[in-house]
Amino acid sequence: MFDLTPAAERLAGLVRNVTDGDLLAPTPCPAYTVGDLLDHVNGLSVAFTMAATKTPLEGSGSGDAARLPLDFRESVPARLEELAKAWRSPEAWDGMTRAGGVDLPGQVAGAVALDEIVLHGWDLAKATGQPFEVEEGLLQVVHGFVSSIGPDDRDGSLFGAAVEVDSNAPLLDRVLGLSGRNPGWA
Repeated sequence: MFDLTPAAERLAGLVRNVTDGDLLAPTPCPAYTVGDLLDHVNGLSVAFTMAATKTPLEGSGSGDAARLPLDFRESVPARLEELAKAWRSPEAWDGMTRAGGVDLPGQVAGAVALDEIVLHGWDLAKATGQPFEVEEGLLQVVHGFVSSIGPDDRDGSLFGAAVEVDSNAPLLDRVLGLSGRNPGWA
């Protein structure tokens, strides 16, 4: 069990700083503009909050700027806060749950939620020219998760093919490479 709050707060701060002019900008996620990415973050916040409370939620992840709430600078951070709060409950980490149409252990769902928050936080920061950092302990959790994804599971639905990164590179760069992202994306 770990606290998602610092990563969720960091992503919430990034969301609050997105300008209207940023919404059509590209992101390190090739299929997403900033607006699409924000809608995806909005949807995953709800999905992983429901996963923490063991409340089934059907449907797939979003990622369409046309569905982005007009008040996204307030509503998405509020949903991220709810997500972090839900995962502070010890019961969130026990037993099985469901997220994104997949049944998985609570501990795995918590790691996936953190992975989503951290990686999409970096995506949003890079796309909007904002600084990004993440606590070393949380980054270690994400590294463990992305390291567990084998080449056969890199079909683009969760991660693309790993990007070669020097083994001496900072941990964040190695995590990004394992997730299929180019740490030097601009």
